[in-house]
Amino acid sequence: MKCEHCTRKECSKKTKTDDQENVSADAPSPAQENGEKGEFHKLADAKIFLSDCLACDSCVTAEEGVQLSQQNAKDFFRVLNLNKKCDTSKHKVLVVSVCPQSLPYFAAKFNLSVTDASRRLCGFLKSLGVHYVFDTTIAADFSILESQKEFVRRYRQHSEEERTLPMLTSACPGWVRYAERVLGRPITAHLCTAKSPQQVMGSLVKDYFARQQEEKGLAFPVLPGGSTGWGLCRWFGRTTPSPEGGSRQTRMECWCSNLSPEKIFHVIVAPCYDKKLEALQESFPPALHGSRGADCVLTSGEIAQIMEQGDLSVRDAAVDTLFGDLKEDKVTRHDGASSDGHLAHIFRHAAKELFNEDVEEVTYRALRNKDFQEVTLEKNGEVLLRFAAAYGFRNIQNMILKLKKGKFPYHFVEVLACAGGCLNGRGQAQTPDGHADKALLRQMEGIYADIPVRRPESSAHVQELYQEWLEGINSPKAREVLHTTYQSQERGAHSLDIKW
Repeated sequence: MKCEHCTRKECSKKTKTDDQENVSADAPSPAQENGEKGEFHKLADAKIFLSDCLACDSCVTAEEGVQLSQQNAKDFFRVLNLNKKCDTSKHKVLVVSVCPQSLPYFAAKFNLSVTDASRRLCGFLKSLGVHYVFDTTIAADFSILESQKEFVRRYRQHSEEERTLPMLTSACPGWVRYAERVLGRPITAHLCTAKSPQQVMGSLVKDYFARQQEEKGLAFPVLPGGSTGWGLCRWFGRTTPSPEGGSRQTRMECWCSNLSPEKIFHVIVAPCYDKKLEALQESFPPALHGSRGADCVLTSGEIAQIMEQGDLSVRDAAVDTLFGDLKEDKVTRHDGASSDGHLAHIFRHAAKELFNEDVEEVTYRALRNKDFQEVTLEKNGEVLLRFAAAYGFRNIQNMILKLKKGKFPYHFVEVLACAGGCLNGRGQAQTPDGHADKALLRQMEGIYADIPVRRPESSAHVQELYQEWLEGINSPKAREVLHTTYQSQERGAHSLDIKW
């Protein structure tokens, strides 16, 4: 199976091979979670289908292909099992961060409300030995807020700097990879420099959260027979009466005095495979001391496989927050039909900041197809702002061709590699043969639309983090932590000639 115009012998994005590097995702059975030797049961190998590729242009090297294949359930269980052994020097705090676009998948999969699905997922992960489960919405808050400020700055400088507009979103790793490896500097100059929610979440967990735990000396709960400590730890056991008489240990806690970034194993649960590539490509922020922000990315489908073969009768649990003992009881999202909503939030902010216009309802108008939509701000017959959403390679290709010809009238474009947006990520919305599951997508869109919307500006925690963690809004540290640069490696424009 090859792309129609592909000239390569083998697709470099395909991660399933028969014998390469022993990459099958074997995951331990629940018996192994209780400290027993247990058996291994087979999980389906993660696959990236050729139809998922933006363009066949050597976007993924052979080395990256091997690294991609190693981000699977086997890696996840490897860390869980290490935490049950006596060598405390190898123990890690296991943190899982869940993208909001993954929750509708679990709700549809297990026939639950999105809130119940969130609690079921959190409870199941903690029953395996995960210490904390976070929601990445707060990371998207930072990404959107920084993007808002950058757009206003670019708009005001546009007359002075020719390449400032249109600003193109940078939250989708598949799109960014394509822009860097294929399109080069003429296009990457338009990419927003704000980091993606996944990258911001990595810094939140391994920098802010790690330091908070170390300063406050918070305890990490573990299952009987397991451990989470390393270095100098003080152990505390709690006992409860046993039905047979006497007492039994139900919980152990470890107070840790040295929680460095490399002692945290951070897993991202996301709807698409390209998030795995983003984790590999991410630079090493100085605050993380050579540690990646995300150590492993598992798709929603991979997590669902683990859940289906595990014990779903475990007690549900509320999602954790980055702020001490607070729990996240309510699921919220940003104002996007199937994404983190950069377009809607930036549009409202720009309308108010640049033209003092209050926009409550953002109205989308489909143009060429449902995956290319336009939003405009008009006053007295004049178009003040013209935004667009371009999802899927066909629309991206048309956008790039018009942009290079100077015939692209938009100030801002929300670009996503997946047709249908993030909910249609191939890590959760595809049939076994690799085709999009349209019925499931429609169901997830309905579930996602019912989740309450939260505006980034309304989060008191975000404003608190700007001061406590980033030393103020627009500070040098905020710029270092929340923004990135792009590496242009243009390899030719032949991919633009492919007919999709």
